[in-house]
Amino acid sequence: CPGNGICKCRVCECFPNFTGSACDCSLDTAPCMASNGQICNGRGTCECGTCNCTDPKFQGPTCEMCQTCLGVCAEHKDCVQCRAFNKGDKKETCSQECMHFNMTRVESRDKLPQPGQPDPLSHCKEKDVDDCWFYFTYSVNSNGEANVHVVE
Repeated sequence: CPGNGICKCRVCECFPNFTGSACDCSLDTAPCMASNGQICNGRGTCECGTCNCTDPKFQGPTCEMCQTCLGVCAEHKDCVQCRAFNKGDKKETCSQECMHFNMTRVESRDKLPQPGQPDPLSHCKEKDVDDCWFYFTYSVNSNGEANVHVVE
């Protein structure tokens, strides 16, 4: 009963907050709490302390990442632009509005993180204020930290 209950007559009697035949299912919903305060971002169910995303577009530890939704790239475009290149609509308010992600500069597009890593990842191609393309990735790790990699 891996420390989550007592074995009596070859049957696990689970401590409070645990269930399952081997007491290996936590009833704690804290790991499923999304940044908006909803369990699994309202797009899944919390099973044994892990989100099971019921909306197929959403994934990640709290069902908050959506690769196909419009928005991840557009939503962060202005902040990436001011942090990386010191220009764009948020240039003046960058230090107040745009410090919610860790930023890493890379030399070229092939140095950007690629799909297949454990954290859900969005590849972005956006136009800057000078009508030039710039490229970045946006991902959120299991600790809820946002990470941006931008091509110099």
